[in-house]
Amino acid sequence: MLDKSKKEKKRNDVETLVNEKINYNQIRLIDVSGSQLGIYSSKDAMNMALNAGLDLVLISEKSNPPVCRIIDYGKYKFIQEKKAKEAKKKQHNVTIKEVKMRYKIDVHDYNVRINQALRFLQSGDKVKANVIFRGREIQHAQLAIELLNKMAKDLSKISEIQQPPSKDGRNVIMILSPKKIL
Repeated sequence: MLDKSKKEKKRNDVETLVNEKINYNQIRLIDVSGSQLGIYSSKDAMNMALNAGLDLVLISEKSNPPVCRIIDYGKYKFIQEKKAKEAKKKQHNVTIKEVKMRYKIDVHDYNVRINQALRFLQSGDKVKANVIFRGREIQHAQLAIELLNKMAKDLSKISEIQQPPSKDGRNVIMILSPKKIL
């Protein structure tokens, strides 16, 4: 079992260095308004931040020298969390939706399955087309593969085959993914 401090470190993958935790010989300093003040020692920059009643926050340690900014840390943290929430809102998790049918499906039922798959693909999800066999029907696997190829052809304008039709136990499956919009 992880102790509390390890859990918090895992949750906050990257810890932002603030005030006394910044230990560099020289840093590039940016003030509250966003203008560059120049290169200072971290102690001098820390004193400037304290005199302004604000915090010294490490913005980028990858540059040479590292970039720090004099800002209110609470406000900075709030803005970063807000940006992360916005990015998460815009993110779409792709799920696999399943469309099941039998190899001897009727024309109307087939059209219903095509419309379902079309709706799933338009919403950005992948579609797993599954043809189910019972008993001795498994000997007609070739008919199921032809049916899935027909389905792929009917949906070819908005989808591409991610996994071609293949036998999987008592089923024949195919996975379609939405086409990338250029």
